[in-house]
Amino acid sequence: MTPSQEAGSGLRTAEIKRRHILLKALLVGVVAGTVAAGFRISLTHAESFRVEWLAGLTLPWRIAGGVAIGALGSGLGLWLVRRFAPETAGSGIPHLKAVVLKQEELRWARVIPVKFLAGLAGIGGGLALGREGPTVQMGGSAGLLVAKVLRVKVGEGERRALISAGAGAGIAAAFNAPLAGVMFVLEELQGNFTPVVFVASFLASVASDVVCRVLTGDAPVFPLPGMVAPGLEVLPWALVLGALAGVTGVVFNRSLLWSLDTFDRLKRWPSFLVGALAGAVLGLAGAFLPGLTGSGGTLVEQSLAGGFAVKVIAVWMALRFLLTMVSYGSGAAGGIFAPLLALGALGGLLLGHWAHWLLPATIAHPEIFAVLGMGALFTAIVRAPLTGIVLMVELTGQYGFMLPLLAACLTAYGVAEGLRDVPVYEALLHRTQRKAMEAKAAANEAVATG
Repeated sequence: MTPSQEAGSGLRTAEIKRRHILLKALLVGVVAGTVAAGFRISLTHAESFRVEWLAGLTLPWRIAGGVAIGALGSGLGLWLVRRFAPETAGSGIPHLKAVVLKQEELRWARVIPVKFLAGLAGIGGGLALGREGPTVQMGGSAGLLVAKVLRVKVGEGERRALISAGAGAGIAAAFNAPLAGVMFVLEELQGNFTPVVFVASFLASVASDVVCRVLTGDAPVFPLPGMVAPGLEVLPWALVLGALAGVTGVVFNRSLLWSLDTFDRLKRWPSFLVGALAGAVLGLAGAFLPGLTGSGGTLVEQSLAGGFAVKVIAVWMALRFLLTMVSYGSGAAGGIFAPLLALGALGGLLLGHWAHWLLPATIAHPEIFAVLGMGALFTAIVRAPLTGIVLMVELTGQYGFMLPLLAACLTAYGVAEGLRDVPVYEALLHRTQRKAMEAKAAANEAVATG
């Protein structure tokens, strides 16, 4: 379209780009949603098989079986990552941030199969990691796949917009949360708002959500049909919960980096052996307490139902925290969304029980704090408050939690920022870049001295 035609059409350049990307974004959503649904279904079957099989064994055999399946799955998963696509380690979200910033290349043809199989082996074997990291990285890769198939030109930003849209589609498919997918792209992955990225992310997230709902079910991930929406009396406690979550988020982020540095000392070990060691630890824990391992969805559901006694919540939190560090530190493929949601739900429920004990007439339902705890801890760790708030509303299907969620999430954000903690994905990206520079410097030094 010539400049005169553009003026005559009543469309600005940005609007023309938006129209040009519509069908491409929808296609990205369909592809990303199909991959994510396949991963979600496969992982659900793998986790169900592991739990049911171990439950049918006597204790000595359950211990041996748990250790064996954990070691085999995690060892295989980490071997796949290190052998074929090292960028698929962890959640993969920092890698996508680097791709969007033009700092790294995205090898979609390797990322999709390796992330799928490695995530399925590791998380299915019992690692305390989530499916959302893999679906985000595979979704971004689906965006580049569509861009290459449709011969989208390099350098005009459209490819990066489709990659970002695919990442948002991954979030939408992982949690049945299309709005959270859009918010995640704008707030975390891109860090700014542009009309083209917004439109592409919105369309891809909605299309992905529709595909995933058709294939996996239409209900919210954590429905709360009988829970009463909290009133204004909860707000002071939401502020307290937000402050505690802010501190906990800082501890989580720094512990995660420490765990990665600790496992780095085992870099010379065979990758299968490192993964098997982490998987064996998780398998041993899962033999006694199956709910501690895997993605943690059962922990969240029990917390939302108030199904934990006050005396054991802190113990479950501590154990789940340690197992998450072991799982992620190993370098296996898997996300931290689900683990941190489980920790937030447990912590929120614990505070809810305390509030109920102090003010039984005012705080009648301690389990409502599990929802607030998830949103607050997510915000403290990822530092994306809008995404956290929208995600909780879509996960539970309860809009009535909006006001206390705002209070808890914004307080958590303020506390974590006040402690000068770097958001988790930014910290992980900086760490990866630093390690790459150190490796390059070491290689140059070896050449110079050799």
